[in-house]
Amino acid sequence: MCLSIPAKIEKINGETAVCSVGGSTYEANLMMLSVEELEPGDYVLIHTGFAIQKLDKDEAEASLEAFADFKKLNEEMDREENEKNQRLI
Repeated sequence: MCLSIPAKIEKINGETAVCSVGGSTYEANLMMLSVEELEPGDYVLIHTGFAIQKLDKDEAEASLEAFADFKKLNEEMDREENEKNQRLI
């Protein structure tokens, strides 16, 4: 299974965009989308280096918030597991 997360377009240069996700930047090929309909600030899904879908801003931000919530949950579960393991030692 592959998972794509929303990436915000920071800059467009021809058929390539510089996109940001979680503080990191990536280049994405835009050939699968209509470049004329994209601009900096738009959100796209990136898969294997290609922007595969333009997303509604609200939908993208809701997805990013859900990913942040999952990250917090995983960190809490890891912390609890580490504490449990320390008590067993």
